[in-house]
Amino acid sequence: MKPELLRPDNVTPPTRTPWGGRKILEHYKAALGLSSVAGAVGESWEVSVEPSFPSRLAVSGETLADVIGRSPVAWLGGAVATRFDGQTPLLIKLLDSADNLSVQVHPADGDPALGDGESGKPESWIVLDAEPGAGIYLGFRDGVSRTDVERCLAIEGPVDELLNFVVVQPGDVFVLRAGTPHAIGKGVTLVEPQFVSPGRRGVTYRFWDWNRRYDDQGRLDPDGAPRALHVDRSLAVTDWDGPRGEAFVKSCRSEPRRIETPAMARQRLVDWPWFVAERWQGSGTLDLVAPGTMSALTCVEGSAVVRAGEDEVVLPCGQSCVVPAAAGALRVTGDGARLIACRSRLPDEPAMSAGGG
Repeated sequence: MKPELLRPDNVTPPTRTPWGGRKILEHYKAALGLSSVAGAVGESWEVSVEPSFPSRLAVSGETLADVIGRSPVAWLGGAVATRFDGQTPLLIKLLDSADNLSVQVHPADGDPALGDGESGKPESWIVLDAEPGAGIYLGFRDGVSRTDVERCLAIEGPVDELLNFVVVQPGDVFVLRAGTPHAIGKGVTLVEPQFVSPGRRGVTYRFWDWNRRYDDQGRLDPDGAPRALHVDRSLAVTDWDGPRGEAFVKSCRSEPRRIETPAMARQRLVDWPWFVAERWQGSGTLDLVAPGTMSALTCVEGSAVVRAGEDEVVLPCGQSCVVPAAAGALRVTGDGARLIACRSRLPDEPAMSAGGG
């Protein structure tokens, strides 16, 4: 078992993510030969077994889901393979918001109203870049009630005035539990690790989409059609009992925790029940013990060599690789690298007391 590069071209079409830009293609993946991809690209599904946009291995072209499915214990480790019926619940996206995303909310996994093949979607945001003043909309402001939101929706907004707006900086990290109203604002680029039950499609309910209309190519058009909204479901799954305002924003912030290493900098970014995420950065060599499950590495700056035993792959900026549990210990050698490393949380694994609990 060895590390495997994933194809870098698993990107969404403009009709699905009309708010996207060109940063993913022209900055992060600039050296990967994707210049022929036309239009806006809002998301690159870097690591995915989700049926909508499944990842494929760069060499063989097989889907990651098929490869894991043939040897689930070797890929995921016994504990994770057993817990998730032989498949990974990890979904890792690279996201570029050239315009505001819709105001939306995700249901909890196991919500009884979910249909066959649907999953809840707890997620986190690891900010890579932000234009001056850019930010995110995260939870409702102090004093905002369900009635206030319903009244605002009845007159078609503006819903953003009811939400907390948080200016962000590169390196900021947030966790979004089920029931959290949110929107990524214009001018933010981030990595978005998510939990999606294997074999299912992660569900998003839209409250409001800024009253925009689009043509059939996903371009803004005042004579076009609006995107579908899911107002009743959005209201139903929102957590109305939690805190509001700055207290809520604070509860969503995850403070990176440094892990001492002799070379590359290593930080634990997210440490919560669904997955663990870290940032590995710099030049030099990072030796890591076998994590006990599959590791997913996304390079967003520089490059790195990822080695397990006698096998290695070169991981350039804008590409991802997966390392099976059976590969054992890892050696990562960075060249001005910045990697986001994600994996499923192991049962009974103790937390590091990092943010995002």
